[in-house]
Amino acid sequence: MNLLLRNTTIIDPKSSFHNQTVDVIIENGIINKIGKSLPNENHLEEINIDGLHVSQGWFDSSVSLGEPGFEDRETIANGLNVAAKSGFTGIALQPNSFPIIDNQSQIHFVKQKATNSATDLFPIGALTKNSEGKDLAELFDMKNAGAIAFGDYGKSLSNANLLKIGLQYVQDFDGLVIAFSQDENIKGHGVANEGIVSTRLGLKGIPNLAEELIVARNLFLLEYTGGKLHIPTISTAKSVELIKEAKAKGLNVTCSVSVHHLVLTDEKLEEFDTRYKVTPPLRNETDRQALLKGILDNTIDCITSDHNPMDIEHKKMEFDLAKNGTIGLESTFGSLLTVLPLEKVIEKLTSAKTIFGIENQAIEENSKANLSFFTTHNDWTFSKENILSKSKNSAFLGCKMKGKAIGIYNNQKLSIFF
Repeated sequence: MNLLLRNTTIIDPKSSFHNQTVDVIIENGIINKIGKSLPNENHLEEINIDGLHVSQGWFDSSVSLGEPGFEDRETIANGLNVAAKSGFTGIALQPNSFPIIDNQSQIHFVKQKATNSATDLFPIGALTKNSEGKDLAELFDMKNAGAIAFGDYGKSLSNANLLKIGLQYVQDFDGLVIAFSQDENIKGHGVANEGIVSTRLGLKGIPNLAEELIVARNLFLLEYTGGKLHIPTISTAKSVELIKEAKAKGLNVTCSVSVHHLVLTDEKLEEFDTRYKVTPPLRNETDRQALLKGILDNTIDCITSDHNPMDIEHKKMEFDLAKNGTIGLESTFGSLLTVLPLEKVIEKLTSAKTIFGIENQAIEENSKANLSFFTTHNDWTFSKENILSKSKNSAFLGCKMKGKAIGIYNNQKLSIFF
C-alpha cells in the first residue's frame, strides 16, 4: 500500500526530521519523500489525522499469545492484529504455548502462522526442553530456524550449572540467553509483594530477595562465562542497582521492565482483584520510582508490555488460585505517557531491536517504512471497549491514559485503529 501522511510530527532523534511536522510519502514500502506540503501526484491514499505523530516501529520483547494449544486465550493471527493496532511493528513471541516452543519445527510453525501480517513475529525458543529446567533445548537448530533468543518464560533456572553451560554454548553462534530471575524456594507459596499491603490483606508474600538473589547469581555466572544475557521484567530497586554495577564492570547484560511495574503498585490489591496478580508481583512505590529512575538513566534498556492473555476460568477465582498475567499491548503507550516523557517512551519501545539483533532504520528518505503511528494530546480512560484481545484480563481497566497508539505501517501494509 502506498501512502501520503499529512502534517505528521516525526519523533526520531536519529532522523534529520526529528520533531518536525512534515508530509511523508511512502511507496512500495520505502519512504520516498519527506517535506512540507508535498503534492499528491500519484493519487496516493492520504492519512490526515489531527495531531498525528510517527516514530520508528515499536518492538515488544515479551508477548505471549497461546497458540498452539491455548487458542482460547489468543491466536497468533488476532494477537498480531492487536499488536499492530496498538502500535507495534514487531513482537518477540514467548515459547509458553502447548507444546512449548523448544525445537525448530515449532519455530517454523509459529513463523508460518505470522506470514503476511503487518506486525513481524520473532520467536523466542525455550532454553530448556519443555521449559522444565533439566536439559538444554535444541538451541542451535532453533537459531537457524529463526529464534532470536532463548529463555523459559516466567521460570527461573534453579540449576546454575545448566545456565552456565547455556551461556557458554550460545557464544558459538552469537546467541542471547534470557534469564527470568526468581528463587522459587524463597517465593514459596507467595502470591503478592511481601510488605505492608500483603500483611494487611493476609496474602502470602514474595520478598524482593527472591528476585535479587537470582539476579546477583546470574550476573556472577555471566561474569564467569562471558556471552550475552538479558534479564526480563525486573521489579525491585536492588535489581536495578545490581544491573547498573554489572554494566559498569563491562558485562554484556541488558534488562527490561514491564509497563505495569512502571505504572502500578501493590496498593491495587486492596480488592483482591486477580487482574493485578502478575509475575513478578507488583511492588511498592519505592521500587516503582527506582524503576522509573532506571529507565531515565538507561540502566533499564527497554520496556515490555509482558502481554499474557488468560482465559476467564483461570482469572475469575480466589486470588491464591488464579493464574498470573495481564494483557498489555493495547494499554502500553497510553499508560507510559502518564509517567515518562514522550521521547523516552519511544526510545524504550524501540531499543529492544538492538538487543535482539533486529534491523532498525532512522526515518529518512529511501529508508524502509517501519513506522508506528500515535497521538499525544488526548486524555482518556482505558475500558473494555479498548480491548482487542480475545482475553480481557487487563490490569489497566479504569486507568487514565495520555495519548493514543493509532496503528502501524510495515511490510507494505497499513493497520490503523482509532
